[in-house]
Amino acid sequence: MTPETTPRSADEAALLDLAGKRLPGGVLGTSRYRDELAFVVKRAKGARLWDWSGREYIDYLLGSGPMFLGHAHPAVTRAVTEQLENGTTYFLVNEPAIRLADEICRAVPCAEQVRFTSTGSEATFFALRAARAFRHRDKIMKFEGGYHGSHDYALMSQTPKSPKAFPAPMPDSAGIPSVLEGEVLIAPYNDLATVEALLAVHADSLAAVIVEPFQRIIPPAEGFLEGLRRLTQRYGIPLIFDEVVTGFRFAYGGAQEHYGVTPDLATFGKIVGGGFPLAAVAGRADIMQGFDPRGEGTGAFVSQVGTLNGNPVAAAAGLASLAELRKPGAYERVRAVGGALMAGLGDLVKKQGITAQIVGHPTVFDIFFTDTPIVDYRATLTNDWAKLRRFNEACLRRGLLKGTSKIYVSCAHTEADVERTLAIFKDALTA
Repeated sequence: MTPETTPRSADEAALLDLAGKRLPGGVLGTSRYRDELAFVVKRAKGARLWDWSGREYIDYLLGSGPMFLGHAHPAVTRAVTEQLENGTTYFLVNEPAIRLADEICRAVPCAEQVRFTSTGSEATFFALRAARAFRHRDKIMKFEGGYHGSHDYALMSQTPKSPKAFPAPMPDSAGIPSVLEGEVLIAPYNDLATVEALLAVHADSLAAVIVEPFQRIIPPAEGFLEGLRRLTQRYGIPLIFDEVVTGFRFAYGGAQEHYGVTPDLATFGKIVGGGFPLAAVAGRADIMQGFDPRGEGTGAFVSQVGTLNGNPVAAAAGLASLAELRKPGAYERVRAVGGALMAGLGDLVKKQGITAQIVGHPTVFDIFFTDTPIVDYRATLTNDWAKLRRFNEACLRRGLLKGTSKIYVSCAHTEADVERTLAIFKDALTA
């Protein structure tokens, strides 16, 4: 059963009505379906999701990325169930958290120590705080279009509709103090020459440079990350990789393993929590030592406390997920499925004579309705967003769920899913 063939049930209609009354906009975030396409999730398993009307979806949203193994993976469910018998949270050091921190350090090139948080937004926020404390500077540099969560420093020039000249930032949300506009410098992604020019002027005032090594779904240009690493080292500025999306997705050691570039700090979320609220800051011990409470009162102490930091249930889920990803062939299989989807969608676009291109990585990609090469944020503004919205809605009507501008692929997707998905893509493009 799909939304196209099955009407909404009375129970689901009642739930949606209640959501509209009690949740701003009736949603949990910023994305909202038009009313006739809205639904309430009932359950999910593997690469499938069902709503309260019994309609089935092939899931390429995957909880916005954390369900890399698929929903309700038996190994993760088993680990969580075993931990539940021993308590759900302690606000104290526990074995699952210790072992997960150790595994992150073993896997990730930059990681010598780990500090846990509950969300990716917190992880990037505290990574920047640690860098400011270490460097004794206040300003940061980020890249236009880069997403680093929902805190005030991150929500600068993430989605500017009329971008300013670099390095001037634009706030992306109401409620951000105007004073912070002077603390964030904006650079263009994949433009090393402009970054170098900006650093030549502003390096002495910068505490850190933070970047998504793979920005949203835009791959780094050849030499860009390597050049960024050289420049930040030249000026002694900590380089932070936001690997909330790419961590344990592109490779077991994340994008820094995949691209062969090691930052000073990195942030992780999504996959590392196995579908539970857990994220982390990891990096050089000399920077991470700022979190050591024995430094309180010295002026170098970085205060960071969270009730659920290192939650044992989330850590157990993360450990179980990483154990599955260490099995031979795990990454090869998911890249093969994602690669087939990318190639198949690209072929469909060509056959139908549609002006569009497929951009990204086999594990996370999407379609852009433009012939402008997608190399940075400003290039994405040439996309026909209305057409993409119609494409997304056409997919949803046929039982395929994807993000607003991302298609996440999981280890649970199969060759049969590829076949069915490409059939839906074909119909959606035609529509």
